[in-house]
Amino acid sequence: MLQPSVNPRLRIRNLQSPLAGPFSFDLEAGQCLTISGPSGAGKSLLLRMLCDLDPNTGEALLNGQPRAGMSAPAWRAAVVYQPAEAAWWLPTAGQHFKPEQMERVRELLPQLNLSPALLESDIGRLSTGERQRMALIRSLACKPQVLLLDEPTAALDPAAVAATEQLLKKELAAGLSIVLVTHSESQAQTLGHRAMTMRDRRLTDNGAAS
Repeated sequence: MLQPSVNPRLRIRNLQSPLAGPFSFDLEAGQCLTISGPSGAGKSLLLRMLCDLDPNTGEALLNGQPRAGMSAPAWRAAVVYQPAEAAWWLPTAGQHFKPEQMERVRELLPQLNLSPALLESDIGRLSTGERQRMALIRSLACKPQVLLLDEPTAALDPAAVAATEQLLKKELAAGLSIVLVTHSESQAQTLGHRAMTMRDRRLTDNGAAS
């Protein structure tokens, strides 16, 4: 288990909204916090509060810097939220990437068993699983410090799940911090350093993952 530091990558204290919370936890660099629990328990609400998409109160610090002292775009660029069904607003996946991101995109595509040709395909012609993996590439191309993932493999077949988990393990080893909402116990054990359970919109700390 990673030992707590004076200034963890992400520090959350009494984060709450009228719908959920309060939540408090620390997340270290290179650590994955997994959150499980029944549907409707409040897991997605927590992720939306963490990236400041929903109104909330409490304290959130990134590398010791308060969220209140950062602009919303700067915070969301460092703390990236990927919902279970990512939005696409342009005709092709490739149009969602900046030119300076393309080298990283081309590096990530084969790791998720995706063809570069999919970048130019109409987004509506991609399968649900292809869009889900492409959304992960879009998130990683932003080079976040913290990645908030809501059921990132829910639509994937076993081979794609394995590829996704392998990539996330590699990113964790490189220092990325992840908050992962998952219903898969095996995935939580594969990726998690610490596990928490959400029930009735409150978190229970399960301690270090086995």
